Amino acid sequence: MGPNPFGPAALQVSRCDEHHYIAAMSNNPSPSPGVSGRVPVAVWGTGNMGRAAVRAIVAHPGLALAGVLVHDRGKVGLDAGPLAGLESELGVRCEDDAAAVLARVAGSGALAYTASGDIRPDDAATDIARALSAGVTVVSPSLYGMYDVASAPEELRAPLASAALEGDARLFVSGIDPGWGNDLLPVLLTGLAGTIDAVRCQEIFDYTSYDQPDSVRDLVGMGHPMDYEPPMVMATVPTMVWGGQVRMIARALGVELDEIREQVERAPLTETVSNRMGEFVAGSQGGLRFEVQGIVDGEPRIIVEHVTRIDAAVAPTWPQPADGADGAHRVVIEGRPRLEVTVEASDEGGNRAAGGNATAATRLVNAIPWLLSQPAGLYDALQVPLTPGVGRLGR
Repeated sequence: MGPNPFGPAALQVSRCDEHHYIAAMSNNPSPSPGVSGRVPVAVWGTGNMGRAAVRAIVAHPGLALAGVLVHDRGKVGLDAGPLAGLESELGVRCEDDAAAVLARVAGSGALAYTASGDIRPDDAATDIARALSAGVTVVSPSLYGMYDVASAPEELRAPLASAALEGDARLFVSGIDPGWGNDLLPVLLTGLAGTIDAVRCQEIFDYTSYDQPDSVRDLVGMGHPMDYEPPMVMATVPTMVWGGQVRMIARALGVELDEIREQVERAPLTETVSNRMGEFVAGSQGGLRFEVQGIVDGEPRIIVEHVTRIDAAVAPTWPQPADGADGAHRVVIEGRPRLEVTVEASDEGGNRAAGGNATAATRLVNAIPWLLSQPAGLYDALQVPLTPGVGRLGR
């Protein structure tokens, strides 16, 4: 019999130019499971992504939750199960001693670093470098600049590569929007295409139920006057955050980008609305739409598009989720045949934002066994295969 066509390698998109990414060769690339026979994994941060990461580790038959790090002292000592939305306790208490938790997973284990990097990118990079140097393989959504290792800023990439070399560890950053919706999924779908005119990746969300008020208000600009410039869409910021994924798709398709362009639209609320984040007054920003466009031969060919509202009635002519709910991720391949795939994920009581977080966190967590079998270094989404959910059906 030949190789198993449904094995992990069947879904690996590309190894690309490995010499760009591998910081060092490991003498012993195979993981050493803990005493339970499962790989010990810690989680740093218990926000939207951290809760989902805890659930993903518990669900994975090859992983064991080995520790949970929190910044909020009020959470220290709490069991991670109920904190992550699970019905039963796990016997793993939240801690604030990073050194102790990292020592527990060094060498044979991994860390899901889910603490936000939105407003503390330097701190997040320092935390991750510390873990790598200690011999801990890290998966994280928190460093936008590392989504595409090949185009990462040298001042960010070099210390992380050095730390991975020092600790014989691996780093995989993915997750935003979620990551698979802007890299792996569109690239896989192009394999079903004949001709390709454009690749469009959309995140369409009503942020009413998104439990991150500081980001929604101050980074995205919801509720601010229309003359307020949201940091998320200041010139060059969208390219800094999402440009790497545009470049990854271009690299996978073997095309050269002329440039990356940004387009931004904003829309006001026509009436005052209230939700769990408080009141958003009429006339303030109620919608934001932007595109990060990869230009090929003068035309937008690879587009990452965000459509964000604070109320479903805002900007009704902008793209909407197909089922009228509060969020979806969509990939459209314009060409012949035309392909359109919409992913509608929900979690934590049917919340679509929580569903997106859960898919992003699970993609990261599920990558850990594969990463631990690889040489030390820095990895991107085109290198890390999407592996089947072996052992989880009916679990």
